[in-house]
Amino acid sequence: MADHHTARTPVTDALLNRTMTRLRLPLALTRIGMVAERMARAFWPLWSLIIAILAALMLGLQDIATVETVWGTAVVAALAGLWFLGRGLWKFRWPRREEAFERLDSSLVGRPLTALRDAQALGSDDAASTRLWQAHRTRMATRAETAKAVEPDLRVATFDPFGMRYVALTAFLIAVLFGSVWRVGSVTGMAPGGAVAATGPSWEGWVEPPAYTGLPVLYLNDIDTHDVQVAQGSRVTLRLYGTPGALTVEESVSGRIGEGMDPTAASQEFVVARNGSLTIDGPNGQAWDIAVIADQRPHVELTGEAEANFEGRMSLPFSATDDYGVEGGEAVITLDLDRIERRYGLAIDPEAQDPIVMPLPVPISGSRADFEETLIEDFSKHPWANMPVKIDLTATDAAGQNGVTEGQEITLAARRFFDPLAAVVIEMRRDLLWNIDNGRRVAQVLKAVSWQPEGLFRKETHYLRLRTIMRRLDAMTSHDALTPEKRDEMAEALWELALVIEDGDIGDAMERMRAAQEKLSEAMKNGASEQEIARLMQELRDATQDYLRQLSRQAQQEQQQNGEENAQNGQQQQGMQMSQDDLQRMMDRIQELMEQGRMAEAQQALEELQQMMENMRVTQGQGGQGQTPGDQAMEGLSETLRDQQGLSDQAFRDLQEQFNPGANAGQSQGNEGRNGGMGRGQQHDQGGQGQNQSQGQGQGQPGGEAQGNGNDERSLAERQQQLRDELNRQRGSLPNLGGEAGEAARDALDRADRAMRGAEEALRNQDLAEAIDRQSEAMEALRDGLRNLGEAMAEEQREMRGGQGEMQGNVGGERNDPLGRNAGTNGSMGNDREMLQGEDVYRRARELLDEIRRRSGEGERPDVELEYLRRLMERF
Repeated sequence: MADHHTARTPVTDALLNRTMTRLRLPLALTRIGMVAERMARAFWPLWSLIIAILAALMLGLQDIATVETVWGTAVVAALAGLWFLGRGLWKFRWPRREEAFERLDSSLVGRPLTALRDAQALGSDDAASTRLWQAHRTRMATRAETAKAVEPDLRVATFDPFGMRYVALTAFLIAVLFGSVWRVGSVTGMAPGGAVAATGPSWEGWVEPPAYTGLPVLYLNDIDTHDVQVAQGSRVTLRLYGTPGALTVEESVSGRIGEGMDPTAASQEFVVARNGSLTIDGPNGQAWDIAVIADQRPHVELTGEAEANFEGRMSLPFSATDDYGVEGGEAVITLDLDRIERRYGLAIDPEAQDPIVMPLPVPISGSRADFEETLIEDFSKHPWANMPVKIDLTATDAAGQNGVTEGQEITLAARRFFDPLAAVVIEMRRDLLWNIDNGRRVAQVLKAVSWQPEGLFRKETHYLRLRTIMRRLDAMTSHDALTPEKRDEMAEALWELALVIEDGDIGDAMERMRAAQEKLSEAMKNGASEQEIARLMQELRDATQDYLRQLSRQAQQEQQQNGEENAQNGQQQQGMQMSQDDLQRMMDRIQELMEQGRMAEAQQALEELQQMMENMRVTQGQGGQGQTPGDQAMEGLSETLRDQQGLSDQAFRDLQEQFNPGANAGQSQGNEGRNGGMGRGQQHDQGGQGQNQSQGQGQGQPGGEAQGNGNDERSLAERQQQLRDELNRQRGSLPNLGGEAGEAARDALDRADRAMRGAEEALRNQDLAEAIDRQSEAMEALRDGLRNLGEAMAEEQREMRGGQGEMQGNVGGERNDPLGRNAGTNGSMGNDREMLQGEDVYRRARELLDEIRRRSGEGERPDVELEYLRRLMERF
């Protein structure tokens, strides 16, 4: 065993000498590293001070400050440098070889170098112990030969807690990038008899155009030509070095002559406002003739007519140009009274309306010097919708200059209503908004239009809603209680009613067309008169046109909502157009045959027409290869909505019967064919004879009539209960759809269930008016549920398509990101078709950009968020 107390004396033998020879280089490098480590810790304040002073000189700070400030700073820096040098020399200790030996040995496992210096303390006279000791030293020598130089610890964070060395280093790097090493010598010119006498005075100059121009900065020292063109508003910066007064500046481009300027000032700045000259007099001076490039006003104009799509959203194309780029603009729309035909509701002067002011969309990215954009907005509910207006376009550039195009005459394109009744309602709404004094006239016109509602309203609920509006409007005008707030409320109710009448229901249109076909067929079989057949033929034409119009509207709405996801849309519309032409020719043929008295052939042609319309209905309803659970739920809820509509119509007819017995006798046949007549049809089938007896008794005994109504109301209550049970069954079988749309669909169906329960209780209590109100709420909730369910299904399908695209490697299809967006075909996110969907994408993008700018200016936000916002700004 080794005695460490006696083994500290070096033992010179061949093994130790050979090991130290091999470790000569690692030991020397370790010692050099210790020198660097101790110098860094001792002299870091000195080299930090030196590079800070060098950075200040390279940036030219001495040229800006006064001579006294420069020399005062130099004295302070010299004293600080001497102090840091003395402090470093006092702390610095040159590392000894033994210290390097200890550091290298401590970096090895088991300290093998120390073990090689040790001597055997016990058992040296024992051969076995001696052999064991030699084996141990051999193993230690082998381990020591693997030693490598120890890296120095150059960290001085413990001695520089405020990181002043990094501040100095950062300033030096800035000086290297933006300064000049030649500026360091300018400080000698501040000493009496210094470098100025040898080199003479010098100068530097820059011309910096406004940032919005995108033009580069001009360095005047590098410009050899006499004529120079600069942008209007450019800033000229001059620096004069050397003896004050040796160089002077004369210029006539800024208009500051006579304002107390000092032509010999060492630092001068001014803005170029006009053509003129710039001269630097003195040694190495130079002169230029400055020509100003004027900043032109922007120009904006319309490039097309205002058009409105099916939903009423107006598109107004325009173009704008500017020499450096348009920053923004606005459109001001005013009513053009001179082009309005002042009659009827427009005869009186309109109420004062503020002009419509809208911001003009500008490109989010790319050049704004010359572009074309489209102003998109929905003015369908505005009082000036579809009326002559004047529009003034204004474009503004970065310099604040405005380009104005005034008095462009256009029509404020908005939604059109083609249904005659809906058009009348919209016209009365316009008159009411034109002037509140039109309130009495509007009520009178609506009364005249709805005087005989039979055959005018497709649904009794439409008439009920119109009558409610008329009564409220008549009451308020009679008592001078029509305030602007109430007027706006009435206008909103008229708008919603017009939409319901115009949009209609494709199922009702199909039922009306089939009923008209059946009436015409019966008339031909029974030998009706020519006048009766002509009337029924016209009814068939009107019903068919209404059905095709509803079918076309539904196709347009689906195309606008789904874009181009279904490539068969165009083919479906083409087939629809061909079917419409075929139908028109077939109806003309039927009428021609009837006029010629060829009733058998006309009957056969009518049957062919019925078959053709049935095929169109089947094609429209079964366009897919199969129905998903979501499709089945949509179909079931749609059927429930139609049944609820039928119950509401039946309740309304019974309510009319209470106040005007016999008023619906002439309508009963026409109403039986609708969904709403299901209850009456069942009663007729169950016992038409008993009903006739009941009616006969009712004519002689009022009590019998009341009893019959009570039985019918109880029948309606039972049917309402059955319909609510069916709704609950459908709610239980709804697909598990997530997202906000799925939750909204379930909430809407909950509201429909509560409204149906209220309608059922009202029917059992024989309160038909309350029942109709609750049924209207149920139908509105069902419509909301259908709409939200459709949105949830569409969202789920988009997600499924995105997931399938990822699993299949996106081979042969479009790639979607995790949010369901199309990744495009060229590596960019999305494509032009998807980016242009949605309402007013440009306004939304502009709002997002403004929000990014606002948040990036809030200094209290985290640095990570501010950096992210800055990257977004750079991308825009």
